[in-house]
Amino acid sequence: MLRILIIDDDPSICALLKRYLQRQGYSVEVATTGAEGLQQLRAFQPGLVILDLNLPDVSGYDLCQQMQKETGVYVLMLTSRVNPADKLQGFQLGADDYLTKPFSLPELQARVQAILRRGRTRTETGSAPVLTFPSLVIDPTTREVIRDRRPINLTALEFDLLYAMARHPGRVWRRSELIQEVWDFNHEGDERVVDVHIGQIRKKLETDTSQPELIRTVRGVGYKFEPPTPKEGWGEEKP
Repeated sequence: MLRILIIDDDPSICALLKRYLQRQGYSVEVATTGAEGLQQLRAFQPGLVILDLNLPDVSGYDLCQQMQKETGVYVLMLTSRVNPADKLQGFQLGADDYLTKPFSLPELQARVQAILRRGRTRTETGSAPVLTFPSLVIDPTTREVIRDRRPINLTALEFDLLYAMARHPGRVWRRSELIQEVWDFNHEGDERVVDVHIGQIRKKLETDTSQPELIRTVRGVGYKFEPPTPKEGWGEEKP
């Protein structure tokens, strides 16, 4: 049974969502503060966190970033903020999806299911191949990325996005195709979410983000993954 943690300072919303999600077959715990949420994250070990941005003791953005550092858990942000800049900031800090209040319970369920479909795919990647390139290894079993023998810390969504592209070197992906492949949900035409996560991956993987070598922009279309070129001393040695 998948475990979901709800972190929201409104007890009525927590109670409503808990009842609804339990009826859908999920195991659910709630927290009304960031501190309580971190405790529940460590004890309950959820597969998904539904996180409100407006908490009494900590910013939801900061809490999302802390959770990503600790576990890489999937995060669905829930908030009354409608500014696109708020949404982009959430994605930059590791959120997997973003739902604004007011919302319908069926819409919430659809987004939860979309995230969990990715989670099942992540579980099933134990049989997927390890991708080995010169100076870069992407292991779907351990969810590890090694670049120049150095481990790279990617969020769950960043790993999914990189692995999807790296499995098809040279393929040009439209943003809408990546959303369908990785998010498996209609982001209401907002394809900037792809740009945000590509930017985050580039910061972690590329030597020079102004001239990316691995994930290249195809102007007017989207992105493609280009395998790194061999570097002196790499040879066949594994990291």
